[in-house]
Amino acid sequence: MEAKLLHIPWMVSVLYSSIPLFWFAIHPFADFWRRMNRSPYLLLLPIWAAIIFALGWITWPWHFVRLYSSPWMWLPAAFFFWSGLRTYAGIRSQFGGHKLSGEAELRPEEHAQELVTTGLHARMRHPIYVAHLLNLAGWTIGSGLLMSFVLLAVSALFTFPLMVWIEERELERRFG
Repeated sequence: MEAKLLHIPWMVSVLYSSIPLFWFAIHPFADFWRRMNRSPYLLLLPIWAAIIFALGWITWPWHFVRLYSSPWMWLPAAFFFWSGLRTYAGIRSQFGGHKLSGEAELRPEEHAQELVTTGLHARMRHPIYVAHLLNLAGWTIGSGLLMSFVLLAVSALFTFPLMVWIEERELERRFG
């Protein structure tokens, strides 16, 4: 039973790790997506599903390998979950679902274009990515899964920072 439950943190790790990869398909090509006559999500969501599938397929051979097994590790993990959820809650009122989903930037004719600089965004430019990493860290620490540690390291050191850099360039073009 415990081995089957380990599928949950592995799948959550794959999902969180896919987020910056999904945005790599958006930010560098934002002008292309904006010019579409129909919703860009008709193509973007299958791309994201393919990314999730590819990450799952790549990590599957090691999805059950644990560095440690201790139910006590869920206690420090709870701090990361709490911090991540608190960060999400702090963003919600200023940011909203249209910005979170990217719809505001991909469909500017339907949504006001504004740079959020209040609340948590006044103190850090990308609190959503911090919240994602905090939750990924919680699942990683709690489960002890090797693949979760690998995905967390790659996300924290490479994909999230690169995605933030790309997004910053795109925001500079849009807002100056």
